[in-house]
Amino acid sequence: QLQLVESGGGLVQTGGSLRLSCAASGRTFSTYAMGWFRQTPGKDREFVAATSRSGLGTYYKDSVKGRFTISRDNAKNTLYLQMNSLKLEDTAVYYCAAAITEKWRSGQKADFASWGQGTQVTVSS
Repeated sequence: QLQLVESGGGLVQTGGSLRLSCAASGRTFSTYAMGWFRQTPGKDREFVAATSRSGLGTYYKDSVKGRFTISRDNAKNTLYLQMNSLKLEDTAVYYCAAAITEKWRSGQKADFASWGQGTQVTVSS
């Protein structure tokens, strides 16, 4: 399985931007579709975005469409999430994960594994 380490979180004002990174090690990164999820205290972990093995295919949660962009660099074994026009409701711990089924567009946690430790994103007014 992959080992994943997220970074790039922080404190940002509403309307600002952040770029999250997810560095992968272990088995071949390019053989996995990848996703980003987020979680706030007391709530279930929710899907944010996913991308195919090549990066050509992407899928987003409706509320982040047009604001967030998922991408990957298979040569660097790294997944990214560019977050623009951040809103208060984007505040969460963000996790990357590898798809373990072909259903990487499902948005379901059960189709993903190898979770990283998460990176905190806090959006303030």
